[in-house]
Amino acid sequence: MSQPSQQDKKLIQAFLDAVWLESGLSKNTLVAYKSDLSLFSGYLVSTTLIDASPSHIQQYLAHLLSQSSKASSVARFMSTLRRFYRFQIREGKLAVDPCADIRSPKQGRKLPNSLSESQVEELLDSPDTGRDLGLRDRAMLETIYATGLRVTELVKLELLEINITVGLVRIVGKGNKERLVPLGEQALHWISKYMAEARSDILKGKQSNSVFVTARGGGMTRQAFWHIIKKYAALANIDHHLSPHTLRHAFATHLLNHGADLRSVQMLLGHSDLSTTQIYTHVARERLQSIHSAHHPRG
Repeated sequence: MSQPSQQDKKLIQAFLDAVWLESGLSKNTLVAYKSDLSLFSGYLVSTTLIDASPSHIQQYLAHLLSQSSKASSVARFMSTLRRFYRFQIREGKLAVDPCADIRSPKQGRKLPNSLSESQVEELLDSPDTGRDLGLRDRAMLETIYATGLRVTELVKLELLEINITVGLVRIVGKGNKERLVPLGEQALHWISKYMAEARSDILKGKQSNSVFVTARGGGMTRQAFWHIIKKYAALANIDHHLSPHTLRHAFATHLLNHGADLRSVQMLLGHSDLSTTQIYTHVARERLQSIHSAHHPRG
């Protein structure tokens, strides 16, 4: 590839100056924009960025993919190019966006990290329930695995949102959407035990509306719960790559493994779009395939 023409260099610099002033973009983003546009300009050879046609762009995309470029890198290039051409139209240098009808390549969705059922059991058994904080932690871990709550939803859970008598928790999730989620026998047992034996002792006379409290008298932070998960994973000798949502992912995957339908799991997770829930079917399908391979006579 050759170097960008002087005309293209000026266009690229004017664009970078403008987006920096408008959006205060980081140096790394500006460097990435400059690199993407300069490489494309050098590829064009016989024409300029302003005169590039949709076919030029498609040929360059094919070139990137033939060079084993990641789909995420190609998508980033298209994002840069779209912003560049929108700027040129706004400046009156172009009338039509040459990449308007060109789709970015689909990026593979990252599968969520999940734990096996035996790993979850080991994790749940790790807290020392003879101590107040251990009893609280066991109740939290049981609740998130039983309900699939987001970590933020768990730590913000208030007393009025949980009904131990009927075994339901009321969640106001993303977009202020409300859903009712059943707790299950194990979670109910540990929440009831925590509420009866540990919560008041942890508060030491302080008042709080939060279900899961700290010695400070308030609810827990997401970061604090993340440290709890990591601590008990280490105690359970789980070296699996974890995230704050590991037990939420396990909840969804294990439900599907045991025959739950996708729509029900969507409702329990509070996903507004079924396609978001469908990512878990890939995890469940991988398990089914491994079982088939291991046990089928012609697997």
